[in-house]
Amino acid sequence: MNSPDDADLAPPAEAVVPDAEGAPPSTALFGGDSGELPLDTRRALVQLLSGPALDGRRHAKLWPVLLRDERVVRQRLAELFLELVIDRDMQVAFTRQADTGDLEVPVLLRRAQLTFIDSVLVLYLRQRLTQADAHGERAVVSSEEMLENLGLYERAASTDRAGFAKRVHASVEKIKKHNILQKIRASDDRYEISPTLKLLFSAEEIQTLTALYLRMAAGEAAAGKQPAGDDDDGDEA
Repeated sequence: MNSPDDADLAPPAEAVVPDAEGAPPSTALFGGDSGELPLDTRRALVQLLSGPALDGRRHAKLWPVLLRDERVVRQRLAELFLELVIDRDMQVAFTRQADTGDLEVPVLLRRAQLTFIDSVLVLYLRQRLTQADAHGERAVVSSEEMLENLGLYERAASTDRAGFAKRVHASVEKIKKHNILQKIRASDDRYEISPTLKLLFSAEEIQTLTALYLRMAAGEAAAGKQPAGDDDDGDEA
């Protein structure tokens, strides 16, 4: 069975027109299909909706489809109160809730609660992306590197090594579920960081948040307290 990226590119979605009134559209793919988008455009749309992003490197055949049919994809997403964000230089695209002002609309995208450890892990991964980009390298990180670099917060939380490692592992698993970390084949503990994080946090925001968390950790360590939010009810993201 071919993967979604293996399909041949169809004509632009803008060129697709229904057949005569009452007849199935010429793009019908299965019984009862009333859709008008070609197969590859639908696959690009599904990838955007399933998230976290459509990555030009990992989805090499879907990326040109998205650029070709950007207008119609934006229309379909707008009908769901979603906005399409594209970074052509990074070859990454994702969806976010549209700014609808005072208009009350249903929220489609999932929201996740981040604990303190979840948050500092995301910040660390964003920093690794910046470093890798500066050297023209893939942003790859191991489980041991993540545990080691979050060690400062272990001391701040005054937890034992095994307990802290367990909490970091739980955070890694949570981030993996959101596809921010993608496991590298033939490796048990190495992951590639999704470039989507570059679009979610600017370099300036990362510096500000990191400095804030370092001050929090240092201050609460001196007071003998656990960092705020390091439980089941953390920040929403």
